[in-house]
Amino acid sequence: MSFRSFRVLFIAACVLALPLTAPAPLIYRPGEGWTYEPYGSEGKWQQPRAKDQMEVAQAAFDKKAYGLALKAASRVVRVWPLSDYAPRAQYLVARCYEAKGKEEKAFKAYQTLLEKQPKIANCDEILQRQYQIANKFLAGKWFKLWGYIPFFPSMAGTAKMYGEIVKTGPYSPVAPQAQLNIGTAWEKQKSFGLKTPDYPAAIQAYDTAADRYHDQAAVASDAIFRAGQAYQKEAQTPDRDPTNAGHAIAKFTDFIALYPNDPRVSQAQLAIASLKGDQARGKFDIARFYEKRKRYEGARIYYNEVLLLDPNSPYATEARQRIDQLKQRIVKGNN
Repeated sequence: MSFRSFRVLFIAACVLALPLTAPAPLIYRPGEGWTYEPYGSEGKWQQPRAKDQMEVAQAAFDKKAYGLALKAASRVVRVWPLSDYAPRAQYLVARCYEAKGKEEKAFKAYQTLLEKQPKIANCDEILQRQYQIANKFLAGKWFKLWGYIPFFPSMAGTAKMYGEIVKTGPYSPVAPQAQLNIGTAWEKQKSFGLKTPDYPAAIQAYDTAADRYHDQAAVASDAIFRAGQAYQKEAQTPDRDPTNAGHAIAKFTDFIALYPNDPRVSQAQLAIASLKGDQARGKFDIARFYEKRKRYEGARIYYNEVLLLDPNSPYATEARQRIDQLKQRIVKGNN
């Protein structure tokens, strides 16, 4: 063997003999993966007991060293998942993500904690934090693809966040508003830059709020009113399903009957008048369609419906005149 070959083999053997935890910025540990650590600090943050590791995490968090706190707290959760310190460590993980501006990861970390520890002492505080995070996404914050790449706002994702809050704490202080915000999210939904609200999903969310929190007047009244508005908006879409106007009128009528002193009663009354006017116009147009085709009995029926829907509408006067004329034509046709 040549001296050159011997030297290469010797160097290779020395490299392989080095421990995996040799001082270096990038460290790999079996079962933990790769971590970056500055020279001179390798391994110092790691502790042999959950209690000591948790103290490192808390101290780092208190100093706003969120990167180190996240790393130390994550290790507690990973290495000692059944210890008494794991819930507190999972909470710190979420807090660190939140402090670092990674709200989506923070929300999921909080949710993991609540699912594993549903009776945790600070449950309401965690739900409040989740609610505030969801509000940011409702306001237009972008979700991130794979947790890193900004990838547009998502009202479906936002509705899911609120849904998890309500599922975890259905009678928590934030649950009623979270349920209402599910409906708001579906109404704000957009697809490929176009506003395409999912009114049926929004109405279902509002109906759930009105039913579940019927004993909270502020919530229930808001839910019924919003459901009426959603039906009204859906009635004005290009499809113009006439049944939606009827549903909207029914919701607003219930709202007025149940909450007669609500300051929005006048707004509901105006909405009902507008909806009845739209219905009357629709019936009037159908009546004219039948009349032009000399189907006078069908036309008379729809003109009568105009009067039944809204006898004071702009179409009512003409409808009465047309009915009188049609009666004469029907009588002549029968003779």
